Amino acid sequence: MDIKALFDITYGLYVVSTRYGEIINGQIANTVFQVTAEPINVAVSINKQNYTHELIEKSGRFGVSILAQDTPMELIGLFGFNCGRNVNKFAKVKYKNAAGGTPVLTEYCIDYLECDLRQKFDVGTHTIFVGELLDADVLKKDKPLTYAYYHEVKKGTAPKTAPTYRGINAEISEVKEEQQTASKYRCPICGYIYDPEVGDVNHNIMPGTRFEDLPSDWCCPICTAAKSLFIKV
Repeated sequence: MDIKALFDITYGLYVVSTRYGEIINGQIANTVFQVTAEPINVAVSINKQNYTHELIEKSGRFGVSILAQDTPMELIGLFGFNCGRNVNKFAKVKYKNAAGGTPVLTEYCIDYLECDLRQKFDVGTHTIFVGELLDADVLKKDKPLTYAYYHEVKKGTAPKTAPTYRGINAEISEVKEEQQTASKYRCPICGYIYDPEVGDVNHNIMPGTRFEDLPSDWCCPICTAAKSLFIKV
């Protein structure tokens, strides 16, 4: 059996959020899909370890912010590699409350949905939450961020709690299969791969810059881990 067949299933990249009383939180998710048209029901898959999972169960409601292709890695890192128990993620972004009070992004977000929880299904490490659409809006016309674009162009990886997590060995093997003119380095915290051919243009690191030539204060664009922690792959 070749599980690489699973890599060709297409996904988007979203922020799934919720509000429970005065507590608001959200996380990156790539498994969001519409399951029925009448009534409109939307499903999300959330790891049971995540704080968002706990809050959705308590609140009975969740929101989905559909991210734009130009979403910066810092925002993905904020919602994908930080725990809401320790970090108020929404304090660092622009957002508004949807009709039912769920926080949704207004920055780097092309559309949002808000759903009332109707059913949930235990699928082992994750729960699939199914909600009926309560509110939705189109904020701007733009290309949505797909998981393929995030992985292949932005060089991002999935956290261990993601349903599509490939494992460290799979990520490294994929890098080694590519032709290399200079060594690539991997962040041990979030799995981000620094590719000299791509650089880090969001932080003024031009393509062609070797890892060894990066400034000493350069850090991972996703989780802000120090350059000194990176591992050669």
